[in-house]
Amino acid sequence: MQPIAASQGVPTLADKVAFLSQPQAYDARPDSVMPRETHMSWVFLAGDRVYKLKKPVRFSYLDFSTLPRREAACRAELRLNRRLAPDVYLGVVPLIARDGLFSIGGDGPAVEWLVVMRRLDDRFMLDRMIDERRLSRVHLDRLADTLARFYRGADPVFLSPAVHLNDWRKSFNDNKRVLLDPRFCLPPGVVHDIDRVQRHFLRARGVAIAARIRHRRVIDGHGDMRPEHIFLGDRVSIIDCLEFNDRLRINDPVDEVAYLSLECERLGAPHAGDYLWRRMKVLLRDGPVDELFTFYRCHRATLRARLAIAHLYEEHPRTPEKWPRQCRQYLSLAARDARRLERMLRRPSGR
Repeated sequence: MQPIAASQGVPTLADKVAFLSQPQAYDARPDSVMPRETHMSWVFLAGDRVYKLKKPVRFSYLDFSTLPRREAACRAELRLNRRLAPDVYLGVVPLIARDGLFSIGGDGPAVEWLVVMRRLDDRFMLDRMIDERRLSRVHLDRLADTLARFYRGADPVFLSPAVHLNDWRKSFNDNKRVLLDPRFCLPPGVVHDIDRVQRHFLRARGVAIAARIRHRRVIDGHGDMRPEHIFLGDRVSIIDCLEFNDRLRINDPVDEVAYLSLECERLGAPHAGDYLWRRMKVLLRDGPVDELFTFYRCHRATLRARLAIAHLYEEHPRTPEKWPRQCRQYLSLAARDARRLERMLRRPSGR
């Protein structure tokens, strides 16, 4: 237990972060603790464990503004991530404050909730393996097999096709509104071209998206299938699914694989994304869905461009120099996929 350095005895987020950044906060007494801040959490790397604290934030897509909401989100994170990383997510524990002291667990009122995870070896994360050129087809085959098992066993979700198609149009509108904001000085011609092709696809092939829903191909998935969330060590583990918003986690598996393919290309390994897609087509037995895959990739790249540059709307954005560069990188990928999709749409079939 450690003193709470808070005025009037009410622990602040800064108090909690300060306590959790100390090795003596943990029973195992690690040699050091590495705190890392993300958009919505603080993560503490403490020896062979990771402790995640959710910030008391509220955005349009999540609400962590109260302690009960943060507890519910922690428990949802544990339950949902155990689907793809059962031996990584260990539990949820309270951060206790009693008599001016903090402790992890124990008796007393909970002032916060923490997700506890087994710490993974960074050397086997997919993004690092790509960066160090250690990724092999064996790794990709293991990943494809894991994904196929997950998607085949995931709960299908029924949506109204009309509502789902309208959600796509809303996403197009949101992307265009942010990316054409003159404050960001992004190329308007590129944004308009990408938007035009995506809307053309929805008009011409919207029936294919609706059919995916009717055939129960849309599932409760992962929602954030990026290389930095994929561990390829002794067993494949995929962490950090989107637990905070069910709607954002409901996806077509083709969309999730398209996102992963996009991110592999952005990191300099387009061959990895291409190989995964070829393997997944066989394993999922989805038929001719290359057009759909390209559309999903194009939309994911546009969405990521929007989310990147939208950081600059914040009053004090972290690493403000990073976001315009990342946004333009995604826009370039979206434009390339839009050109590919436009060529596909000139053909009569959906192949």
